[in-house]
Amino acid sequence: MGNIENIIPLSQFVEDFGDGLLEAVARQNPPVYDGQPDPFRDLVMEGLARQPFPSQREAVQAAVRLLADANEPAAVINAEMGTGKTMMAIATAAVMHAEGARRFLVIAPPHLVYKWRREIRETIAGARVWVLNGPDTLRKLITLRGMVGAPASDAPEFFVLGRVRMRMGFNWRPAVATRRYHLRKSTEEGNGGARSFVQTVEYAACPDCGEVLRDGENNPVPRGSVPDDARRRCACGAALWTLVRPGRASSPRDRVRAALLQIPTIGKKSAERLLATFGEAALEEMLSDNLYEFVNLMDGNGELVFGDRQAARIERRLATLEFGFGQGGYQPTEYIKRYLPREFFDLLIVDEGHEYKNEGSAQGQAMGVLANKVRKVLLLTGTLMGGYADDLFFLLWRIMPRRMVEDGFRPNGRGSLGSAAMAFMRAHGVLKDIYRESEGEAHRTARGKRVAVRTVKGPGFGPQGIARYVLPFTVFLKLRDIGEGILPRYDERYVEVPMTPEQANRYRNLEATLTAELKEALRKGDNSLLGVVLNTLLAWPDCCFREEAVKHPRTRTLLAFAGSVFGETEPSPKEEALIELCRREKARGRRVLAYTVYTGTRDTTARLRALLSAAGLKAGVLRASVDTARREDWIMEQVDRGIDVLITNPELVKTGLDLLDFPTIAFLQTGFNVYTLQQAARRSWRIGQKQPVEVVFFGYEGTAQTACLTLMAQKIAVAQSTSGDMPETGLEVLNPHGDSIEVELARQLAA
Repeated sequence: MGNIENIIPLSQFVEDFGDGLLEAVARQNPPVYDGQPDPFRDLVMEGLARQPFPSQREAVQAAVRLLADANEPAAVINAEMGTGKTMMAIATAAVMHAEGARRFLVIAPPHLVYKWRREIRETIAGARVWVLNGPDTLRKLITLRGMVGAPASDAPEFFVLGRVRMRMGFNWRPAVATRRYHLRKSTEEGNGGARSFVQTVEYAACPDCGEVLRDGENNPVPRGSVPDDARRRCACGAALWTLVRPGRASSPRDRVRAALLQIPTIGKKSAERLLATFGEAALEEMLSDNLYEFVNLMDGNGELVFGDRQAARIERRLATLEFGFGQGGYQPTEYIKRYLPREFFDLLIVDEGHEYKNEGSAQGQAMGVLANKVRKVLLLTGTLMGGYADDLFFLLWRIMPRRMVEDGFRPNGRGSLGSAAMAFMRAHGVLKDIYRESEGEAHRTARGKRVAVRTVKGPGFGPQGIARYVLPFTVFLKLRDIGEGILPRYDERYVEVPMTPEQANRYRNLEATLTAELKEALRKGDNSLLGVVLNTLLAWPDCCFREEAVKHPRTRTLLAFAGSVFGETEPSPKEEALIELCRREKARGRRVLAYTVYTGTRDTTARLRALLSAAGLKAGVLRASVDTARREDWIMEQVDRGIDVLITNPELVKTGLDLLDFPTIAFLQTGFNVYTLQQAARRSWRIGQKQPVEVVFFGYEGTAQTACLTLMAQKIAVAQSTSGDMPETGLEVLNPHGDSIEVELARQLAA
């Protein structure tokens, strides 16, 4: 072993010799975009109604250089939350339109569909935007099919599809005609003198040619036994199935009435009055195609039906609504796959691209189908990966399958990608082989030993994988790169909260009991207690205002019991810390966004609101029952009411919403999802924020919560290594393992 004095930290080594390392990397992997902008593309961006910031322009230049000049199938804009990924994608489309592209397909979270439409229209003058998210989607797609072969419009055309519509297939049922046969039968077989009767039997028949359907043995198929396992056709070519329209059938008047009731300021009486005055046909036409005419509706005397304030509220709400009448349940992705030609769309823009990473996700598979139908793909994300190498595998397979096949990652004989994903993990990720040795049965000469091997994945992504799959296709942008003075200061900190003596004592007893039960179950090969024990130990310190009875998930036997510690009006230490934080921030004129993951069975939101109210603070609770398209308006209404604190689950606001009114964010718990944590933490640190942003993570000292936060810190370190940055979060203090060589090198290579 060498002299210990010659050993230097890895970070110092990279700092001292990083220039040489980066020069070597640049020689081996020359960048696609060298920082010299294309003048024509800059000129196109100067003509936009909204001007991108200089760093956003650089990102657009790099993305177009990759897609158009390097002719790569896909590009990724891995930009921090709040950097304006929507703006950059729209500018990329505008530049590509100036160079010949015509049609752009956007897939986005459902609550951001109309935000996309608004921003496209505000950025590109004359752009045509089709929203494929409402119940009239199929009608629009049929119209779109009629455009095949016709000259493309001079204006760029955007088609925005909500992610909830991202599935393959559609609802259908068998549809056949009935053929009746009248058979005379005897009451006594073989007796010619016995009485007879006529029996009518019904067989399934083709609705077009009338031919009776027959099964594999050439027997006629009874009307009630038509198979529904596949869509069949008659020998004449007619379909023996039909599309099922979801929901109950209703009259046109009922459908229009239901649509009117979704509009603010219009109640049952107002809806009936409008129907009586204008009729359902006229109202249906306005709500479907001419919302402006509806807002400025006039009665028979030429007077406006809606006052100025009422019209303003209606117009604001209609920006996020789309009405359709008489729509079937055919999935738009299925229609695009079947009926629109390949490369009908020039560019597919995938917003929140990391949402499509799961192997078995129907939406992820549908995204892969769409990516295979277009010329180019632009994937937008703020968190490219969640810490594990296979987070990237299925995304890469869907947007650039040719490169993955070239590298030897391909489906097996059954069409499964499981073995390829494991090979990708072994090549570029971290796999841990866990060996378990136990005494086997006695043999004649010696006692045998049995070795069981279990492989689990760990957080990590190697530099070779980053150099091969991330750097060549990814544009990185950090909020700090946007420009000096555009964004305020951003700080994160971790606050460890000590429990009360009684709370700590009961937690230790609960922990000891459940740990013993878990060890015994694992010794017997029973893994069913893992989730129960973990969830209980994480939740109990925050939910000990009620009794906790832990039961075995299968046998329902009682494993442990812990009584309540705090009364209804008695705050726990963490709740006291939150109240103190909110009071302090209110005194500074700042609102607080408080995150809690316990909004279901262990609902803590009502208790938090009551405690905050008792402390003189006005709080609102955003629940999942608020429709996704209405959440932004709902929050704005709460701000207008003067709330001091907004309580919600981070899952409800993790994407798209700009919560600039809440510069202070408090996490009472984080959950396990790195994507959600990183997205939710940056909800208010976005372009347009003027106040310094502070994020506080609360965790109970010496509990499973701290262990959970430690693991999250490790995963964030890996996730940010693929974004060209090392973590500077408040959770970093919990990461005791430091930086691996892979993570350290990745940070420098991608900086």
